[in-house]
Amino acid sequence: MAPCLALQGRVNAFKGIEIDPDSLPADARAFAQALPQALAEWQATGLRAAWLKVPIHKAVVIPVATEHGFRFHHSQPRYAMLTRALVPDAFIPPYATHYVGVGGVVVDDRARVLVVSETYRPDLTRPFWKLPGGLLDPGEHFVAGAQREIREETGIETAFLHLVGLWHGHSYLFGASGLYAVFRLQPLSTDIRKCAREIEECRWMPLTDYLASPDVSDFNRALVQAGLDEPALVSVEMPGYPRPESHEFFFPPSQFPAVAAGRP
Repeated sequence: MAPCLALQGRVNAFKGIEIDPDSLPADARAFAQALPQALAEWQATGLRAAWLKVPIHKAVVIPVATEHGFRFHHSQPRYAMLTRALVPDAFIPPYATHYVGVGGVVVDDRARVLVVSETYRPDLTRPFWKLPGGLLDPGEHFVAGAQREIREETGIETAFLHLVGLWHGHSYLFGASGLYAVFRLQPLSTDIRKCAREIEECRWMPLTDYLASPDVSDFNRALVQAGLDEPALVSVEMPGYPRPESHEFFFPPSQFPAVAAGRP
């Protein structure tokens, strides 16, 4: 394909052209002159879609792109991604559809569970006791995220024991779906240092009190009870996946007895 002098790019796995943001002019008029020729060339050479990543400092080109059939795909704080099908059956994968959260059932050697009541909650007239946790950071593993959230909200350091359960739901934040993984963790410290910005109250609560409290949801009650039962899934390293920083696997202990025997 003869390259377009104004708009350069690379062909991706879906036979779409990903336009190089550095080749975008910062002037809307210059972009309006270059885009029709580029679209014609891409269609003539059999490309199936165009992907336009617009840095925030070049946002003036977005109205021009939408006038030529581009539609919003997703955005991040520093850019917006637009796409345009060049053929009727072009495959354009959707953007991420889920928020991913983690929580922890942390029980000490005095049969107390670590719980929090958040500052921002629907009913401020009473506490709502839940498990510490929150959303994963980009590129963060489940277990590392759970340990970080517990540390940030309560000041408690923990060690991973096993996966307790999963929640999957829809119509979550901004209409996206949600995935929530909860883990049993062993506390490595006991002195609470709560996050004053997010947490109104944090405490070690006797398990019997927590399981009987009217200020606990059935879901959180079930998670704590499940966390006390025999573990179903433990974290393992999977043969054939040499980069543990890129993957996490959870399997029954019977599949990996050495791992199960080595649990704290």
